[in-house]
Amino acid sequence: MGDSTLADGNINYLAVIHGSEDVIAMLNCCDFEDRQILYFNNGVELASAWESKKLNIVGIISQSEILAPSGITLLEAFKNKGLPNVPFFLIANQYNSNLRKLALQAGVVDVFKAPAKMHKVQLRVNFLINHWKDIKSKVHEKVNDTYIVPRGKRAFDIFFSGLALLMLSPVFLIVYLLVRLESKGPAFYYSLRVGTGYRVFKFYKFRSMFVNADQRLKDLKHLNQYSANGADAPADTTAPVTNAAPAETQSSVSPTPVTTMLCNDCLKAGKCQFPVYADKNSWCEKDYASNKKTAAGSAFFKLKNDPRITKVGNFIRNTSIDELPQLWNVFIGDMSIVGNRPLPLYEAEKLTTDKYALRFNAPAGITGLWQVEKRGKGDMSEEERLMLDNVYAKNHSLKNDLRLIFKTIPALLQKESV
Repeated sequence: MGDSTLADGNINYLAVIHGSEDVIAMLNCCDFEDRQILYFNNGVELASAWESKKLNIVGIISQSEILAPSGITLLEAFKNKGLPNVPFFLIANQYNSNLRKLALQAGVVDVFKAPAKMHKVQLRVNFLINHWKDIKSKVHEKVNDTYIVPRGKRAFDIFFSGLALLMLSPVFLIVYLLVRLESKGPAFYYSLRVGTGYRVFKFYKFRSMFVNADQRLKDLKHLNQYSANGADAPADTTAPVTNAAPAETQSSVSPTPVTTMLCNDCLKAGKCQFPVYADKNSWCEKDYASNKKTAAGSAFFKLKNDPRITKVGNFIRNTSIDELPQLWNVFIGDMSIVGNRPLPLYEAEKLTTDKYALRFNAPAGITGLWQVEKRGKGDMSEEERLMLDNVYAKNHSLKNDLRLIFKTIPALLQKESV
């Protein structure tokens, strides 16, 4: 932050999070009337100073993608902590009408597309802060039409996941030990995923890759099965609940934070917008801009016979054991046993058009329709997968979920490698 000694309750502060050099220079040229700017590296730092120093924060500007950790997820965290309700602004690179709608429905008062223009930021920030008392009662705090899991389905999820966690606890212990013994690094990790109603949550897995896997990612992008060059590659044959999205590249963890592999969007923000977390470290999940170019705009990234995977990792992936920690996600309500796979932040931001948004109006799940309908039956394009997600969103029920679960069991026996 700018001055850690500031604690004058009579001063109105405008908090800025993740400000890049360009944004800081732009904001310093703005006239925010009687308000002083305080800069913070992240939302945790802001929340801590806000509470401990009793700062009179009258507005927040976060340089972040809408679905990134410092976007609507951070705003929700502030609300959950009971911090004062003040105008929350975003400066984002990824921007369209649907993303803007999501942000406004979540309680963001305005979104500026980077590079933000000084006069627009100054005008909007001053106006909304000055008239906040009259405006805040009209700001939607939550999306009103968010999907709510039926009681029967939720009861089934709690019972099934709770029983599975209890019965599989010896397996968890064995896998934990094997992962730690074979390669250096944590046995578990989590990354952020977008599920029902574009809600962001922590997505858990067993680590299945070597700790330096992220350093090899750029050298392996030509193997992407969803890229234009990889379209004619042999049919992908994967375990039924293995995520075919870039989610599988998030296993690429390393013992020290990666700072040299930030994507262009992260570099503009000055901080990683797509982090993966394990223990006390965090890493950039994807070299987003480079991969987008390599994959010719494909929303999915997957490697066949990935050489970054450990021996134990290969086994737990083929048997879907690496997915078992997601039972905890189900138990606490982030996911369901059956549903559409939750997506990484950078994928979800590309699927906000009316054509694809329907998939998010259904429960996020460990397994679902496309996993059992297309696996082992030939090539599956990105478009086919997305359409199957929409089909599930339109027709899901507890009865159909049970049918998909029974279809998933034989699919587990497929000999596949992803």
